[in-house]
Amino acid sequence: MKSSRLCTVSIRCGAISLILSAAVVVGADDWAQFRGPGGLGIGQASSLPSDWSDTRNIVWKTELPGTGTSSPVVFKNRVFLTCQTGYAVDPDNLGDINDLKRHVLCLDAESGDSLWTWDAETVLPEIDTPRFRSYTSSTPAVDDEGVYCFFGKSGVVALDHSGNLLWQTSVGKETHGWGSASSPILYQNLVIVNAFVECGQLVALDRKTGEEVWRAGELKESWNTPLLVTLPNGKTELVVAISGKILAFDPASGQELWSCDGHRWYIVPSLVAHEGIVYCLSGKGAEAAKAVRAGGRGDVTDTHVLWTTRKGSNVSSPVYHEGHLYFAHDVSGIAYCLNASTGDVVYENRLPRAGGVYASPVIGDDKLYYLSRWGGTMVLAAKPEYELIARNVLEDQRDVNSSPAISNNRLFLRMNRYLYCIGEN
Repeated sequence: MKSSRLCTVSIRCGAISLILSAAVVVGADDWAQFRGPGGLGIGQASSLPSDWSDTRNIVWKTELPGTGTSSPVVFKNRVFLTCQTGYAVDPDNLGDINDLKRHVLCLDAESGDSLWTWDAETVLPEIDTPRFRSYTSSTPAVDDEGVYCFFGKSGVVALDHSGNLLWQTSVGKETHGWGSASSPILYQNLVIVNAFVECGQLVALDRKTGEEVWRAGELKESWNTPLLVTLPNGKTELVVAISGKILAFDPASGQELWSCDGHRWYIVPSLVAHEGIVYCLSGKGAEAAKAVRAGGRGDVTDTHVLWTTRKGSNVSSPVYHEGHLYFAHDVSGIAYCLNASTGDVVYENRLPRAGGVYASPVIGDDKLYYLSRWGGTMVLAAKPEYELIARNVLEDQRDVNSSPAISNNRLFLRMNRYLYCIGEN
């Protein structure tokens, strides 16, 4: 693995505060799961670059051994991500699926140097043509004791921070033509995964042993990562969207708490929440976006839905910021800003030459980052007025589906075959 440092790394000074979220303690600069702290896409940063190129504002660039669509995570100055080799790496020569290998990578966040690689065995038979031909779509989750990765029918694995296998557990043997995509989340002593593809249920595993603690739900057409929602009374609910419904569970026991009629379409975007209000997107229909007040019991369709709108997204997740909801439609490349209280459209503007947006946006340093598949990274002002600050294109930016990570005033972007660390010179 080749790594090059293109500028001097600055050292950030100051005290590090701690965040307590659903009984999982992470540092303020950690981006320890899909979409960062709480899965909300918000990064703690005081200075992030607005513009970069292959020769400007690149702290380091590291070549990856294979491809993948999972996103990087950052924990205590280490970067973790997954990739695949042996099959479906070259789009013009897929190879033999029996040679498919999955890998967990650990890099030094300061230099991009490889610290270790763990190789996973593939449980066959696998679907031979998943969407985007990715077998590593799930983003790892990390805590002080382990790195937790989900590889579909090949199971959930836990590694220690030296790359040693702690446990591996199967959550089901089914496959799907679009592959598996949901990422694991951590709650108290549990690793929780949306195993719709593999068994049609949510599955909670003991973090130390990998033993199954509970299964719940009858999931349909659901590729989104579950969300832990903190209510105003301090209690926590686990919320997931499926075709036709939004479901909420007790994350400790798996008991279903409430349900709401939802989008009758497959659900890929992950939900976000703010002050007990859950926001859910889908790709089409009269209710392509919906706001629901959490905390109810039973069917809350007639009592807890706050608003619906036809504006939505097929793949990319939304982000909430200062009373507004921001997202981009994956195919059209149109960026939306909605009033989070009413659902009214504040703006809808086409991003320049976006070429589709499948990655989920993130916000840091009052800037909104949209990573497009082919057209670069669009940087917008995080305000309810469309203002394009910059469009940044890197040489390796093609077929990009991974969401950015924010840590220590830097952006971590996964392109086709390289991982970039971007920071102000």
